[in-house]
Amino acid sequence: MTRLSLLTASLLTLAGPALAQPKTDPDWPCVQRKVASLSPGQFWTGPDLGSAPAEWGNDNEAAALAQKIASRRTELQEVDGLLDGYVAKLPDKAAREQGLTRVYAGVFEVINGERGKIMHGIARYAQGQRRMAERIREEADQISQTKDAPSAADARELPKEQSELETKFAWDRRIFQERTQALTYVCEVPTLLEQRLGEIARKIQAKL
Repeated sequence: MTRLSLLTASLLTLAGPALAQPKTDPDWPCVQRKVASLSPGQFWTGPDLGSAPAEWGNDNEAAALAQKIASRRTELQEVDGLLDGYVAKLPDKAAREQGLTRVYAGVFEVINGERGKIMHGIARYAQGQRRMAERIREEADQISQTKDAPSAADARELPKEQSELETKFAWDRRIFQERTQALTYVCEVPTLLEQRLGEIARKIQAKL
């Protein structure tokens, strides 16, 4: 194996999980365990959710609050105040339990939906990385074959094409590395969303 091939092999190996997929799901490149979909009960120990998941969108106040606190633009430290403002408008304990349960159902649906979209995007990202990795291997093989030609004359036959191929190889390799680095951060997003959902659920339950 030539020095170029060794370099390329090392690069693709060190690229991380994007190329070292578990056989069960080649489209999941993250080191974090894949959980395809969350369950509302994972984070909720309050009143029975009952019909709350179906009804939360019909409760304008609960829906507006759920969408606001589910959004990552809303800092977690703001959630308690927003919940207090909502609870203050409810007439009694029964209304509070029903309303807050609907709020949680809405938060769950919004965050779980966002998480699903991100996971789908990660899978497409991984597919693109695999295709790029294969292209880099092919480019490296082509460069190595030319450099390993039996005579200097053979190696000089296509200097322009050789130069263009090496430039393309260097560019593709750089993009691959940058995308691999970015993937490391993107892979954390589903977990961060799960943590956000769990923290909001805890805050809602504290107001019951």
